[in-house]
Amino acid sequence: MTDTLAEAAVDNQRFREALAVHAAGVVVVTAWTDGVPVGLTATSFSSVSLNPPLVSFYVDQSSTTWPWLRQADGFAVNVLASDQADLASRFARRNVDRFAAPTTWTPGPRGVPLLDGVSAHLVCEPHSTAEIGDHILVVGLVTGTRIGSPGRPLIYHQGRFGRFTPHS
Repeated sequence: MTDTLAEAAVDNQRFREALAVHAAGVVVVTAWTDGVPVGLTATSFSSVSLNPPLVSFYVDQSSTTWPWLRQADGFAVNVLASDQADLASRFARRNVDRFAAPTTWTPGPRGVPLLDGVSAHLVCEPHSTAEIGDHILVVGLVTGTRIGSPGRPLIYHQGRFGRFTPHS
């Protein structure tokens, strides 16, 4: 990199374009709050710590789901399988009943919605949050796991959902 490049301001569009070349796994975070299931799609999911078992994701501060999710005493991270792009899209949209058909789920510990057909469930207790830029970092303490189908994961790359194809 040249000095001019290092000193240049990064505009939002160029930043998004640079980040879009990084493929990310796709999860749906779900919770049960005030008798209502809530959930959102996240591509910022990450493991944080093995001991204690911690995971994290980021949520936009303008999210209409975050105020509901923040109140929950537990949540589930549903790791999506490669055939669940429609489910990821549904939970990413606003003003739609994300839990209506064709979404299928069962209540897990503390009533948290566990989506059907996913690769894995991680049931969590809230651990900590931090405001970082225009997002909120959410860290959860994993209290239970369930492994589903061992198929391929759903990934997000350059603004589209896709499937992972391993090298032979």
